[in-house]
Amino acid sequence: MSRRDEKLKDDLERAGIAREVSQAALDVDAILQRWRRRVMKRELGRTALDELGLPLDLAQLDVLMAVRAPVNEFGEQADCETTVGTVATRLAIDPSRASRISADLIRRDFVRRAVSQEDARRTVLELTESGAAMVEAVRTYKLLVLGSFLRDWTDEEVQTFLPLLERFSAWSDRAFQHSAPVASQIAELREALGGVPQGPKCDEERDGA
Repeated sequence: MSRRDEKLKDDLERAGIAREVSQAALDVDAILQRWRRRVMKRELGRTALDELGLPLDLAQLDVLMAVRAPVNEFGEQADCETTVGTVATRLAIDPSRASRISADLIRRDFVRRAVSQEDARRTVLELTESGAAMVEAVRTYKLLVLGSFLRDWTDEEVQTFLPLLERFSAWSDRAFQHSAPVASQIAELREALGGVPQGPKCDEERDGA
């Protein structure tokens, strides 16, 4: 263990976090960072598109998936109507971007516009037969890959892993709900960085480009 990590554990201990918990957090963070670097590259999605020979990029695939909206992924009713705004919300992207990609998919006959059954004044999005076929092919591809990995796990391992993964996935929802000791430590960190020169954030630089 490096001295820097020991110092980090000291800081966390002052916030009421035991050293063994701090070590677990360090281990989890290291795994997540390695995973994030692979996930950010979207290797599985890119490989699926390539091996299936689909004329899509990842952004277009995301929109098709958002229109299809698998219940286990988006947590909504299967018969819930989808608008451009719904797509933007599901993917956490700007509505103008969702509109632009949707329009391109409509032009290519992968998505079609339809009239809402709930409000005739509203336009909804639906997959065409070819769009639905591509979505199901990609979903099947991914589940074939994941299923072939999980088939080597015991039933006990799977049943232990799934609820723990679901529980762990909620940590980001609590990331900004700091206890008083944690909030105090964060305030100290911010104060200690007072002399660091401030410049534009990377996202701001990209937005301005």
